[in-house]
Amino acid sequence: MTARALADDLGEPVGLAGAPERVVSLVPSITEAVALSVPGVLAGATDYCIHPAGLDVARVGGSKYPDLDAARATRPDLVLANAEENRPEDVAALRAEGIPVWVTEAAATVPVGLRSMRKLLTGAFGVDPGWLAAAEREWAGPPPRVWATAIVPVWRRPWVLVGRDTFAGDVLGRLGVANAYAGHADRYPRPPLAELTALLEARRADLVALPDEPYPFHPGDGPEAFPGARCAFLDGRLLTWCGPSLVGARAKLLAQLGASSART
Repeated sequence: MTARALADDLGEPVGLAGAPERVVSLVPSITEAVALSVPGVLAGATDYCIHPAGLDVARVGGSKYPDLDAARATRPDLVLANAEENRPEDVAALRAEGIPVWVTEAAATVPVGLRSMRKLLTGAFGVDPGWLAAAEREWAGPPPRVWATAIVPVWRRPWVLVGRDTFAGDVLGRLGVANAYAGHADRYPRPPLAELTALLEARRADLVALPDEPYPFHPGDGPEAFPGARCAFLDGRLLTWCGPSLVGARAKLLAQLGASSART
C-alpha cells in the first residue's frame, strides 16, 4: 500500500500506509490524548505516562533518554515525539530504521498546542475527539485583565523558571496572571534566588506559582525560599499539558491561584 503524504509539525515527512495500529508515545501529554481519542492503539509509552490511570502498555524508559530497544520491541508503526521533550538523535535513530516518527512542536501558546494536536489526531488517526473542540472553546478569546504578576519556578537547585514563549506562561496569561520573566531572553531562565526575592520585595511580582511537576513543589518544599510571599500550588499537568486535561482546567487553576470570579 502506498504511504500517505503526511508531514509533522517540523515539516518532516511521516510515511503511513494507513491509520496506525501500534503506536509508541514518548510524551506523557500526547499519551493521554491518544489513549482517550484512539483507544487501544498505544503499544508503548514512557515510564512517566501515568495518564490515563491504568494504562497497560509496554514501558520504554523516559522521554529524554528512552530505551529505543524497548520501543523497537513493540513493533510500532508510528512513534510520537515532541521537539522540546525528546532528543533529535533518538528521533533520527528510529527514522533511520524505517520507523515513522511524528514530532510535535514546542507550542508557545494554547491555540498553537491545540492546533498541533488536531493536526496529529486528524492527520494520522482520522479522528476529531470531542475534548479537542471543548478545549478550544474553553481557552479561546482575549485574556482577562492582569490581576497578579507571578514568578513561576519549575525546578530548584538550581532555580529554573518559566520564561518567554512557553505554554505554561500562556495558560497563566489567559487566566489574568502575568509572568514576571516573560520578557527574559531564555525560555527557562536560571536566576539566583536573591534576584527573585528582590522582585517580590520591590513588588514587581506579587505571587509565586509553584506547580507540582516537573519539580514536586508542595507546602513543605518551595515557599520557605520566599518568606512572606503569597504562594499558590498548582496542578502541573493542568498548567503544562496540552490535551484532554485542558477541559475544565480553567476553573481548577483559578481556584488554585486563589482568584475570585470578579477577577476574570
